[in-house]
Amino acid sequence: MTVPARFSFNQATAKYWPIPDLVAGCVAAGVPAVGLWREETAAHGLDKTAALVRDAGLAVTSLCRGGFFNTPDWYDENRRAIDEAATLGAPVLVLVSGGLPEGSRDVDAARAHVGEAIGALVPYARDAGVRLAIEPLHPMFCSDRCVVSSLGQALDLAAPYPSETVGVVVDTYHIWWDDQVWAQIDRAGREDRIASFQVADWATPLPEGVLLGRALPGDGCVELRRFRQAVEAAGYQGPIEVEVFNAEVWARPGQEILESTLAGYLAHVD
Repeated sequence: MTVPARFSFNQATAKYWPIPDLVAGCVAAGVPAVGLWREETAAHGLDKTAALVRDAGLAVTSLCRGGFFNTPDWYDENRRAIDEAATLGAPVLVLVSGGLPEGSRDVDAARAHVGEAIGALVPYARDAGVRLAIEPLHPMFCSDRCVVSSLGQALDLAAPYPSETVGVVVDTYHIWWDDQVWAQIDRAGREDRIASFQVADWATPLPEGVLLGRALPGDGCVELRRFRQAVEAAGYQGPIEVEVFNAEVWARPGQEILESTLAGYLAHVD
């Protein structure tokens, strides 16, 4: 199986595959890049993980996640996340904004705070050489995980800041439903804001616990190839990460997950 040069295997897709095995499996399969998560890299050791992927010749396409600006320690925690991204050689730190502050119903104020918080982090991220990428999540996550629910909202929040330091994530799972998404992808390209493109399908019916409703490419209802074509038409030529949260997928051996991910990618994305 020929692996496309832009393909990146996000660590979350094989959540229980130990990092050394994931790295070895990707190298053996010819996968050029991985997306990493903070919790797993911390458990294995940040410096140890950085050395492992570097010595294996793998690129790190993103680190997930910063954000959660509704928590009291958001500033220090995001500075740590930026430092970790720089150590891993990840050019992009994915930001999940967080939901409503405890006791609040004011979604407009919460969203405005996200923009202000990102602005406070811009100088630190710029100096570290890390691009902050605002990820909109499906509206069902607005109250507890992410008050940024559309690509248009993410672009509005990014607009006051330099595009080389603040961009957006185009994640098919979260924005496929939006009738404005194609115009907003075009806008993102014109504004040079596409920092990351992540691919996952939408499982139908959703399993219990919608957070785990992502499916491997081709196992859901999203026009994945249309999204790939749209971001390319908007000028994006960067990595394409497959990032899936699904308990049934996670229960399979890591190498099998990687093979199925690649097969789905070639059939439905590439």
